[in-house]
Amino acid sequence: MGDGVRLSVTDDGSGPAVVLLHGLTATRRYVVMGSRILERAGHRVIAYDARGHGRSSPAPDRSAYGYHDLTRDLVAVLDQLEVSRALLAGASMGAHTLLELALTAPDRVAGAVVITPGYDPKTFDSPERLAHWDALAHGLRTDGIDGFLAVYDVEAVPEAYRDTVVKVIRQRLALHEHPQALADALEMVPRSQPFGNLGELNALAGIPVSVVASADGPDPEHPQALGEAYAAAIPGARLVLDEPGKSPVAWQGSQLSNVIGEVAGRASW
Repeated sequence: MGDGVRLSVTDDGSGPAVVLLHGLTATRRYVVMGSRILERAGHRVIAYDARGHGRSSPAPDRSAYGYHDLTRDLVAVLDQLEVSRALLAGASMGAHTLLELALTAPDRVAGAVVITPGYDPKTFDSPERLAHWDALAHGLRTDGIDGFLAVYDVEAVPEAYRDTVVKVIRQRLALHEHPQALADALEMVPRSQPFGNLGELNALAGIPVSVVASADGPDPEHPQALGEAYAAAIPGARLVLDEPGKSPVAWQGSQLSNVIGEVAGRASW
């Protein structure tokens, strides 16, 4: 990348390009969870670990984890792989990153799948919210995964999902080669704005979009109502909700791949 960051990238299959962008504290494997449906359907699937995550190198400055930095990395990946236009599918941090690109360079975006957005322009700078992220970062710095989990509000997750959530957190945090960089990201990403307000998303008219919103029970940090608000703000966006009593669509790689494939069928390549 332009500031010396080296990203760990996978590039599989052939055909129209789909780029997968993961969320904060995750890695590239935590978007479609290893599903190969998209490759089998004739797509080139590109995924990468964001700066400071997984096998990618840390940012040169601990503050360089804002959405402008993340979006520049996305553009650099597209340029390096000679992809002029792609369908972008991102979860949480990845969703906000792709939306910044779609707003600033819509010609690069054939379609978008916005998965469990968490950025709320009205509350993003809430002192209580930022204190929570800072505490997670501090826990990770001082006591690793156990320190992170000691701060994470596991009790807010319904008992039926609690063991799964803790297991997944442990698995994905163990994949990071630079945990101190991840702690930096935990402090910086929540302080960054990919856009000013939801009304700006009206500019995405003409880009096929689906928004995947999870129920609050299994995923309280990504309110379903916020996902619904994103879908309402984006002209023509399709809203995908969980079936009552079922695991979230965002956790099911095959179901999510099918959602991405449906948007690909509406995309302008």
